[in-house]
Amino acid sequence: MIAPSILSADFSNIREDVKLVESAGADILHLDVMDGHFVPNITFGPKMVKDIKQITALPLDVHLMISEPEKYVGDFAEAGADWISVHHEASFHLNRLVNQIKELGCKAGVVINPATSVDVLDEILPVVDYVLLMSVNPGFGGQKFIGSSVEKAKKLKGKLERINSGALIEMDGGIDLGNMKKLKDAGVDVFVAGNSIFGSGDAGKAIAEMKKILNS
Repeated sequence: MIAPSILSADFSNIREDVKLVESAGADILHLDVMDGHFVPNITFGPKMVKDIKQITALPLDVHLMISEPEKYVGDFAEAGADWISVHHEASFHLNRLVNQIKELGCKAGVVINPATSVDVLDEILPVVDYVLLMSVNPGFGGQKFIGSSVEKAKKLKGKLERINSGALIEMDGGIDLGNMKKLKDAGVDVFVAGNSIFGSGDAGKAIAEMKKILNS
């Protein structure tokens, strides 16, 4: 699945950008919520999610890069999030939080940063709907892809297969036409792409090219 990252869209033209990627075949919209505390940047809150929900039929994948996410998941679910992911590094009671997200009617995901081993997920993997692997350090768009993320995806895929889990693997950070094929082969299911779509000059063409790779 292709998940354009709204962080790279033109916020003064957000309706048109959302409609463009939707008509081009995007499968889901990725919304990065940052609080300036867990990551060194601030983006937006539930109101943006609510407003975007009103202009698209695509599922909204809300990635909470925030401290104390358990205080806010209800607000984002109410605003219209369909998927909500929280960081392992920000959650002291991860099992409880994942189940809280599910009880709100959303798919529940767990995120890990580049320096965090997939081994920390062993106890939570049977419960999650998806795992988001950061392939850049979270906080800003347009960063260079961290090459070791390919092997990380392979290792996670092996873990999921061993427990017969249907959880999806999502990856976010520096994804473009040059690395999508090897990531697909490594087991990645959902590709978050921001700058390589909205910064390409032709978002529709960029998504079409990505779809070709994923369908090959």
